Amino acid sequence: MPRGTRLAGATVLITGGGSGLGRRLALGAAGRGSRVVIWDVDAERGVAVRDEIRAAGGSADAQAVDVTDNQAVKTAAEVAGPVDIVVNNAGVVSGRRLLDATDRDIERTMQVNVMALYWVTRAFLGGMAGRRRGTVVTIASAAALVGVARQTDYSASKFAAFGFDESLRAELRAAKTGVNTLVVCPYYIDTGMFDGVRTRWPLLLPILREEQVATKVLDAIEAGRRKLFLPPAVNLLPVLRILPVGAFDRIMDVLGVNRTMDHFTGRSGQRPPG
Repeated sequence: MPRGTRLAGATVLITGGGSGLGRRLALGAAGRGSRVVIWDVDAERGVAVRDEIRAAGGSADAQAVDVTDNQAVKTAAEVAGPVDIVVNNAGVVSGRRLLDATDRDIERTMQVNVMALYWVTRAFLGGMAGRRRGTVVTIASAAALVGVARQTDYSASKFAAFGFDESLRAELRAAKTGVNTLVVCPYYIDTGMFDGVRTRWPLLLPILREEQVATKVLDAIEAGRRKLFLPPAVNLLPVLRILPVGAFDRIMDVLGVNRTMDHFTGRSGQRPPG
């Protein structure tokens, strides 16, 4: 049976913790008795969430960290101290077609959504393995299960995030470290990151609320869950690949999946200009 990590008394590090889902995760973990360490590229946002937690009687610290900078991550990790739960939540999306995306768009997506997973996890994994407890959480996406239009760089980065989790899980189990992993694959969340998305069948794939997702992620950490799909129906998306290519394309068209980004106006706190 998987072993969960209790939030009460644990130290939880959350990247991108100054806004959106990261903020909700920070507030929720603090509410369950965790000391929360908030990493965000925007110092003011991180401090605001820290102060919000402290005002409610919780324990929190904030650091301005660019998670794409390996040396900055190492330095900040020394200040943060031992961590029991790492939540790789920081993420960006350009929402541009491949030919419209700039070099900087693509580079930033891969740096934040993929490379940061390695730098942040490596900074704390040795300590968790040495204590033989802990959880590494990777916030992936439903886009990790099936690629859709206008998300070529984003989908590719989330496919990589899913693979990162699976490979890390195998490595930690083989070494019998006692450290758990959890990958989270949610559909669009109402953080503002995907403003303007539309779906033809909203009841089949509803826009998720931040509070709802944060609660389920924290529950999954404590339960020792391996994977979390939100809503559960998104777990069926990879099954479509067993169909002939033409049938797969037709179903995606009927569901309207490839048109969800047509009116995209989303934002990202780390989104480059242009």
